[in-house]
Amino acid sequence: MAERETWTSRAGFIFAAVGSAVGLGNIWSFPFQTAANGGAAFLVVYLAAVFLIGFPTMLIEFVIGRRGEQNPVAAFKKLGYEQWSFTGGIGVFSSFVTLAFYSVVGGWVLSYIVGSVTGAYFGDPGAYFGAVSAGPTAIAAHAVFMAITIGIVAFGVTDGIERATKFMIPAIIVLLVGLAVWATTLDGAAAGYSYYLSPDFSTLAKNFGSIVPAAMGQAFFTLSLGFSVMIAYASYLGRDDSLPADGSAIVVINTIVALLAGFVVFPILFATGGAGGAGGGPGTAFVALAGAFGALPAGQIIGLAFFVVLLFAALSSSISLLEVPVAYVSENYGYGRSTTAVAMGTVIFVVGLLPALGTNYLTLYNDVVFKFLLPIAVLLLALFVGWAADREAMDELGRGSSFGESFTTVWLWWVRTVVPIAVVVTLYLGVKAIYTSFQKGVYF
Repeated sequence: MAERETWTSRAGFIFAAVGSAVGLGNIWSFPFQTAANGGAAFLVVYLAAVFLIGFPTMLIEFVIGRRGEQNPVAAFKKLGYEQWSFTGGIGVFSSFVTLAFYSVVGGWVLSYIVGSVTGAYFGDPGAYFGAVSAGPTAIAAHAVFMAITIGIVAFGVTDGIERATKFMIPAIIVLLVGLAVWATTLDGAAAGYSYYLSPDFSTLAKNFGSIVPAAMGQAFFTLSLGFSVMIAYASYLGRDDSLPADGSAIVVINTIVALLAGFVVFPILFATGGAGGAGGGPGTAFVALAGAFGALPAGQIIGLAFFVVLLFAALSSSISLLEVPVAYVSENYGYGRSTTAVAMGTVIFVVGLLPALGTNYLTLYNDVVFKFLLPIAVLLLALFVGWAADREAMDELGRGSSFGESFTTVWLWWVRTVVPIAVVVTLYLGVKAIYTSFQKGVYF
């Protein structure tokens, strides 16, 4: 068997992990989830979820991954807890299903890059989205996006994933900062910032049942938690790296990118009067922004820059989602990386044909993953580390770290108590929301 790859540097791991976290969830989903759930009230809950639940959970995946030095399923076996391997399996399955619909949205981004160059969506943004979001065009764009993802993963951990993310993440940040600076010049900037940054807690009180699962799901999505991505990525990590320090850097950079996206999107929407319908569905973001770009001076150039950022973000996450099942199949069954990447990518493309035929199916895939599968995976990870695994395995958190024994003790207590309670509440509210959507016929 070929020698297992590792990251060439600590920066390579951080860029790759940030790349997984910084995806469509930050730039496409986050601003519009915020708009759909009361603006700054959602932002407060989201930030709390990221730092109080997301960060500790990321460290769980890091510990399992680096200690196990295997794919997310085999890692539990190497740790001596084979009976818990199904937990990693849930993550592998979630990555598989998520990439199936995520790639469809990535295809939309490709179509909007073309539309920005040609100006095709300026006349009638709604009609343009209808033309590219479902049917032959959506399927073709889905195929192109998957092909790019497969190509990067097939090159391997260092020559593919690490090299690509080292380029894409700085590019995303630079372009977003430039767009955020430009957005300050818009007439609606002040109103947009006010909506984004001034929480109305009465909105949170009235909509607690919808805001909390949305914010928690968004936190898991933007940090790539529950997909077993961070288990896979940490398995390629050196023993001397500080997991808490690396996790802190990843969470902070990820949060900055999400916040920057809001500083771009809300001034644009308020400048063009498009904020009111910002949260109506998976395609509303594209329709609202396309209409806004069409109404702004130099909108064609700004639109192109924004959708290029979105493409880099989509790819940086899609390669991590494909890496999880590829690592599992290639390591467990001995197939070559390139062959496995092509085979798994092709199967995922086929599974994604249904969401490419209708956005209602995409919404179904999305809700099942983010409101059901991810909370279950995170809950199981917390129970495993908090109550099943021996303390010696948890000492992995302190290896290479200056945070000390007290940090590990507090983290372990938090993972045993606070994280499971928060996730159980989120899971209950999420399942309730899915049931309500089924009753209303949202998915079919």
